[in-house]
Amino acid sequence: MEECCPKFNPKEWDFRRIVWKDKLFVKSHVTSFFHIPLNFGGIMKNSMKKIEISLAKDPEMLVLSDETSFWGTDIFISVTDKVSKMEMTKLSGVFLTRVFEGSFKNMGKWIKEMKTYVKTQGQSLEKLYFWRTTCPKCSKKYGVNYVVIFAKV
Repeated sequence: MEECCPKFNPKEWDFRRIVWKDKLFVKSHVTSFFHIPLNFGGIMKNSMKKIEISLAKDPEMLVLSDETSFWGTDIFISVTDKVSKMEMTKLSGVFLTRVFEGSFKNMGKWIKEMKTYVKTQGQSLEKLYFWRTTCPKCSKKYGVNYVVIFAKV
């Protein structure tokens, strides 16, 4: 089975403190039903096509999600340059990260752990972003399902 996502190394992302100043992202919106994405594949395919045409693909390619409601999620794809005909945004700030592995049904538990971690670091949580490090096909191929939670503090 071929994979489209690079193998993820959790040691590179667990318990990190990251500082971004105007990190560039393409912003898209995915329709969800109780946080289950309905059109994620199509949005990613369309976004990646435009990113590749613009020669703006970030080798690290972070795909962060902001679970805005039960019915929708904002998706942020890191890029190296502006992408034509796409909404652009920049993220700045200090982010603490933790890596979690397992089924998405554990997301509530992971969020609670992340909030506790932020407090133990003497920080106040501003916002959470989620990075599902591989697509479902690649998660199956590698046998692991990693999620990195970014806590903006």
